[in-house]
Amino acid sequence: QVQLMESGGGLVQPGGSLRLSCAASGIIFDDNTMGWYRQAPGKQRELVASITNGGSTYYEESVKVRFIVSRDNAKTYLQMSSLKPEDTALYYCFLDHSRLGRYWGQGTQVTVSS
Repeated sequence: QVQLMESGGGLVQPGGSLRLSCAASGIIFDDNTMGWYRQAPGKQRELVASITNGGSTYYEESVKVRFIVSRDNAKTYLQMSSLKPEDTALYYCFLDHSRLGRYWGQGTQVTVSS
């Protein structure tokens, strides 16, 4: 059974940093993309950043320069810096597998507030 386990969310002051981690298990790794969505209260879920197993990355415009997505085989990370209150959201890890489809983590809360 495929599982994605996230960690690293929490409360941080504006301008601070957090690192999210996501570990995938129970999956055979062919071509795939891992990354992060987020959903703020009353808003649609949006793609924040992603990285293919070949290392190609994508960033949503508002997080470019401030966030860095990386991966190490079955794990992906989101290093978030210069955090703003508008970054407050539930952050979901995902994995898009070329044959098996999309999998989601359970979500981890990030709150940016003074």
